[in-house]
Amino acid sequence: MNKLICTLLFIGLFSNIIAQENKDMNNFDSSFAHTVYFWFKDDTNENDKDHFEKSLKKFLSNSEYAKTKFIGTAPKASRDVVDGSFTYSLIVTFKSAEAQEAYQNEAAHLVFIEECSHLWDKVIVYDSNGIN
Repeated sequence: MNKLICTLLFIGLFSNIIAQENKDMNNFDSSFAHTVYFWFKDDTNENDKDHFEKSLKKFLSNSEYAKTKFIGTAPKASRDVVDGSFTYSLIVTFKSAEAQEAYQNEAAHLVFIEECSHLWDKVIVYDSNGIN
C-alpha cells in the first residue's frame, strides 16, 4: 500500500512539473518579438555590468507590456555565421506592435535608459512580426 501511495505521489509531482514547463513555454507570445543587442564601451567593468543587469531586471519586472523576458550574453562563437561581438542581448515579446510601442514610452523603460545608456557604445534592435 505504501509503495502505491508513493508511486501515485511521484506521478502527481512529475505531472505538475511537466504541466508547469508547458505553461512557461506557452508564455512566449509569437505575435511580436523585440530583440536588442548592446555593445558596451571598452572601459566597462564588472560593477557596470552588475548595475546594468539589476536595472534591466528591475525594468522588465515592472513593465506592464513585456511578456517573454530573456537576457543573454554572447557565447563563444563556434561558427563564422555567429556574431559574438555584443555584450548583452535582450528578447522581449509583446501581444502586438502597439503594445511594443507603448512599452517604449512606459516609465520603467525610460528609467532603465536613463540609468544605463552611459554604459553602451552601440545598440541594434530587430523587431519581428510572427507568422502564425
